[in-house]
Amino acid sequence: MTMRRAILSGSTFEEEIGYARAVVDGDWVHVSGTTGFDYATMTISDDVAEQAEQCLRNIGAALAEAKCTFADVVRVRYLLPDREDFEPCWPALRHHFGEVRPAATMLVCGLADPRMKIEIEAYARRGSGDRG
Repeated sequence: MTMRRAILSGSTFEEEIGYARAVVDGDWVHVSGTTGFDYATMTISDDVAEQAEQCLRNIGAALAEAKCTFADVVRVRYLLPDREDFEPCWPALRHHFGEVRPAATMLVCGLADPRMKIEIEAYARRGSGDRG
């Protein structure tokens, strides 16, 4: 029987909207679209590169709670309201995913809050980063 477990970050959005930061379903970890909010303070930077870094810290925390790492990420999706904001995020994205090389998509779309400049969702399979 596959075990399903929700991972909560403490974001007020999770409670208000009714979702989990991530869901572990067997070996699969589905990380919700994650923005650059610091969930401890519920603040967000005006800088898109700083938002990307915070997104990745938030995703990293969810992955760690799911007992996996960025090395286990097999797919990532980047959502940005302004396509010009994507390139400033590349160094942070390359730092976390440059060796992993997950399948990736970037979409230009509106986000829920005008302060949000990037949202990242990720899918990981526990143990897939073990290249042994």
